[in-house]
Amino acid sequence: MFETLSDRFEGIIGRVRGRGKLSPDDIDDTLREIRLALLEADVNLDVAKAMVGRIRERCSGEALSKALNPGQQIVKIVLEELTTSLGGESMKLTFASKPPTVVLMAGLQGAGKTTNAGKLARWFKKQGRNPLLVGADLQRPAAVEQLRTLGEQIGVPVFSEPSDPVEVASKSIDEATRTGRDVVIVDTAGRLAIDREMMDQIRRISGAVDPHYTFLVIDAMTGQDAVNTARVFNDTLSLDGVILTKLDGDARGGAAISVKEVVGRPIAFVSTGERLDDFETFHPDRLAGRILGMGDIETLIEKAEGAYEKEEAEQAASRLLEGTFTLEDFLQQMQQLKKMGPLSNLMGMMPGLPKEARDVEIGDHQLARIEGIIHSMTPAERLDPDTIDGSRRRRIAAGCGLQPSDVKQLLDQFGQMRKMMKQLSGFGTKKIKGKNRARKGKKRRGGRTTPKGPAQVLKKPLSLPGLETGGLPGLN
Repeated sequence: MFETLSDRFEGIIGRVRGRGKLSPDDIDDTLREIRLALLEADVNLDVAKAMVGRIRERCSGEALSKALNPGQQIVKIVLEELTTSLGGESMKLTFASKPPTVVLMAGLQGAGKTTNAGKLARWFKKQGRNPLLVGADLQRPAAVEQLRTLGEQIGVPVFSEPSDPVEVASKSIDEATRTGRDVVIVDTAGRLAIDREMMDQIRRISGAVDPHYTFLVIDAMTGQDAVNTARVFNDTLSLDGVILTKLDGDARGGAAISVKEVVGRPIAFVSTGERLDDFETFHPDRLAGRILGMGDIETLIEKAEGAYEKEEAEQAASRLLEGTFTLEDFLQQMQQLKKMGPLSNLMGMMPGLPKEARDVEIGDHQLARIEGIIHSMTPAERLDPDTIDGSRRRRIAAGCGLQPSDVKQLLDQFGQMRKMMKQLSGFGTKKIKGKNRARKGKKRRGGRTTPKGPAQVLKKPLSLPGLETGGLPGLN
C-alpha cells in the first residue's frame, strides 16, 4: 500500500539522509519535492501546504544548523509531521459502564460497510467482548444474509427483522441486554451517493440507539472523494472515527493523510485485505514509518505473536541456529507465515529491507509452489535433504508439477541458509539461552517478560531461504 508515495519519499529522504551539511537551497529543493509527492498522492491541497509549512518552520530554526547530522534531523522532522497529519495518536476505545456499548456503522454503498461490521465484531471478540451484529440495512438485497454469513464465520449472532430499520436498531439494544451481549454493532443502509433520504434515515437510527461510537466506512481508493464524503457525514452525524477500507489497494494514500486534518476525526481502523483477519487498529506513527521506508516492526511482532505458538517458535529458532533446521520445520513456518497475511505486506514492515525485495510480488500461489515441492518429498527426505539426488529431484518435480531445476533451486538456497545459520550458531544459541534464562528468572519473580516469546525469535522463523539474496526458493 502507498507504493507511489513511499517510493517518492524514500527517494527524497535518501538524498538528504547522512548529509553533513545542508544549504538553504537544499532545504527548499527537499520541501518542493515533498509538496509535489503529497499532491501526486492526492493529498488535500490545504493539508499538503500545512504539512510542508510546519516542516519548513522547523527546518529554518537554529536546531537544524547546529545538528551534528542535519540530514537525519530532516528525516526526523518529516517523520513527526507525517505522523501528525495521519492523526498523531491511535484512537483508544472505551466501553460503556452499563453495557451494551453501541457502535453505529455508516457509509456509502460499496465501501465495505457490512464486511467491516463483521471484521469489527471479530476484533471485539479478540478483546474478550461478546458482540451482537445488527442488520439494519433492509434496502440492499441480501445485505442481512451477507451479515448472517459473516456472523456464522466468526461465531457472532445477528439480529434483524423484516420491518423498519429504525425499529430493528432500537430493538437490538433490548436483544443485547436479554442475551448478555456487551457490544452492539449496527450495520446501516448505504447509497451510491449522499442524498436527503439516506441522511434522514441514518440520523433517525442514531437517535434511536444513541451510539457510543459512530464510525464512517470509506473506501481509501476513492481519494479526495472519500474525504469529501466524510466531511458531509460528519456534519450530519458527528462522527467519532473513520474505518478506512481497501488500504492494500491504495497506492497513493491521499485519503489516509487528509482525513484527520480535513474532517477533524481520526482513523480508528484500517482494512488491509479481504480476509476477516485483515483488520487492525490504525497507528499513525507506524504507517508514517512504513511510508518513509523505515518498516513497522511493532505490527510485524503483533502479527507473529498472533500466528506463532511461543514454544514452537522458540524450538524452531533454536534448531535454525544450531543448523538442524529441516525442510519439515520450514514447511511448518510457511504455513504459520500465511496466517499473518500476504508476504509482500509483511516484507514492507521489515526495517532495512531493500526496496527491490519489498517490491517482489509474492502471492499465495507462489507460496503454494514451495509447499508443493516439500509435500512431494518423503518424510525422510524432508529431514535430510542431502539424500535427494538427481532421480529423486525428478520424482519430486513430477509429483508437484514443476521442473527438477525448481526443486534444485529450493534445496540449494535452503542449504545456503542452513550453512550460514550454522556458522552463527554459537552466537545465536547463547543469545536464545540467555533470554530463556532471563524469562524464567522473571517468571520466578512474578515480573512480565519483555519481549514476548514470538517477538524474541521473530527474525528466526521468518528467515526464509534465499531472502538475503533478494529471492525466495521456488519463486525466481
